[in-house]
Formats: sequence, structure tokens, C-alpha cells
Amino acid sequence: MANREHFSASDIRSAARLSVAPMMDWTDRNCRVFHRMMSRKSLLFTEMVTAAAIVHGERGRLLDYDAAEHPLALQLGGSEPAQLAEATRIASDWGYDEINLNVGCPSDRVQSGCFGAILMTRPELVAECVQAMQAQSPVEVTVKCRIGVDEQIPEEMLPAFIATMRDAGIRRLTIHARKAWLQGLSPKENREIPPLDYPLVHRMKAAFPELHLSINGGIASLEETRGHLAVMDGVMVGRAAYHQPWDIMGAADTLWGDEAPFADPHDVALAMRPIIIRHLETGGRLHQFTRHMLGLFHGRAGARGWRRTLSEGLAGRDRGL
Repeated sequence: MANREHFSASDIRSAARLSVAPMMDWTDRNCRVFHRMMSRKSLLFTEMVTAAAIVHGERGRLLDYDAAEHPLALQLGGSEPAQLAEATRIASDWGYDEINLNVGCPSDRVQSGCFGAILMTRPELVAECVQAMQAQSPVEVTVKCRIGVDEQIPEEMLPAFIATMRDAGIRRLTIHARKAWLQGLSPKENREIPPLDYPLVHRMKAAFPELHLSINGGIASLEETRGHLAVMDGVMVGRAAYHQPWDIMGAADTLWGDEAPFADPHDVALAMRPIIIRHLETGGRLHQFTRHMLGLFHGRAGARGWRRTLSEGLAGRDRGL
């Protein structure tokens, strides 16, 4: 358990200037330690954890993290207000800086549990969920959503959804600027095929100036990030932060006017060595870290050799560097 004093709400809002999206099977605790090595300022997210798993499962395995990961948000999935409230109460002992409700994931597994993007069709239920969570949370509860699903008209649906969230007490939302098609598209296709509508999300900031709104979806560089920050309060980056970590995270802290912790990705790799050694000494496997570091030299000379060394030469070894 990594319980500690929370960052203040203003500190978390500042950190949300750039956040790394919650990504299933990717943004685990080892990935987050790697990302935090490159950026001291950005807001990191856990993978989505279902409320049912926290209530009924192995809580330490699901919720433990390293204190160095702060500021850190926990993303929950669920659609039962009482269960989400109980999961929030349990998670409060772990000292997360934010609790986020997933109203955007389009996977079949999520749909079958009636949570994720399908909840865009039930805004009043989402309002009940977040109010139940707020009653049990010592930190701010936030929402991550899409601009709509299936046949919904985003220009009509999204402002109505945001207004419902505002009336339920939500003051921060992250909006993925794509619709989700719950029938006919895979989760991967839902991240790529529905067109992005950045102007619509930008208009939501103008329509709800009192809310802290972040934009997500297809943003692949810090240059793009800066462009969106001219309009939005925050930017959430997903796959680019994972596959091109140095390009996104290596200079992320300059968004706050700070110097980057490292001048070169080689320095990051060296700084990770003692962390990985400690991980191995406590029974961890090398691949649990190196799989997240494959893209560290993306676009640079030697990147292919780096990936080959990590994936073929080291991935099966349990100790040693």
C-alpha cells in the first residue's frame, strides 16, 4: 500500500495539463515508474480496474503502487453506484490523487458488464455513480468519456452529457474526441476508424468555461499538445506516450516551464538500471519492465537493435542486466 498525503486539488489540475491515458495491459505500475522517470509533472493513470474486482478480489495486487508514481489517478470501471462507492472507499486507503470513472472504453468485455462507453447512453445512471463515489472519496472524482456512441449526434449528446455531469458535481472531464461504435468495430478499430472531432471538444470548453476539460484521441506529439493547450485545460496522450515515450515524456515537463530531467534517452535507460535491479532482487522478471521500454529510442539510430536486444536477448531472463 502506498498511502500518503494527497496532492492538492490545484496541484492535480496543474498535473492534468498533460496526462497519460489509462491503457489496459500497458499502463501497469512498472510502465508508470518508467514514465515518471522522464516526467516529474504529468498526471499518470492506472489501467482501468473494475469496481467488482476491488470489492471482491485481491486488493493489494490491484491497487498497490510505488509512491514515486504520484501524482497518480485510479480509473474505475462499473455501473452500480453502491459497488463503485464501496470500491472508492476501499481505494481511499491507498492514497490515490484522483478517482476517475471510465465512460469511454468500447470493448465487448466492458459492454457486457454495462460500463465503459455504453454508459454514454445512460447519463443519469452515470450521475448516480459519480455522486455515490464522491460521497466516499477524499479526492476529486472525474470522468473520462467519448463524444457519443453509435447513432447519437455528438453535437447534441455531448453538451447534454457534460451538463448532467456538472449538475452531479463533476468539475473535471477528459473527452476522447471520437465516437465509439459498440457494434461492428473492435476496440482497436474504435481507436482509429471513427473520425476525430477536435473542434467539437474545443467548443465544449467555450460552452463550459467553469469546468476543467482535457482532450484525448490521436494526439501524437508535444507540438500537437501545445496547440490543444491554447484552448483546453489539459491534454491526455495515449498510444504515442507508450510507443514513443521519449518523444512525449522526455520533454513533457517543459509544458510547465521546467527543464526536462534528462537530456537524452540513454540517460533514462541508465537511470532505470537500479530500479530494475531492485525489481529483480525482489523476485520480479526483467520483461515486466523492458516490455514498456521498447520504444525509448523510437526514430533514432539503433532503435531496431535496442528493441531486438530487449525483446529477444533479455526478455526471457529472470535476473541480471
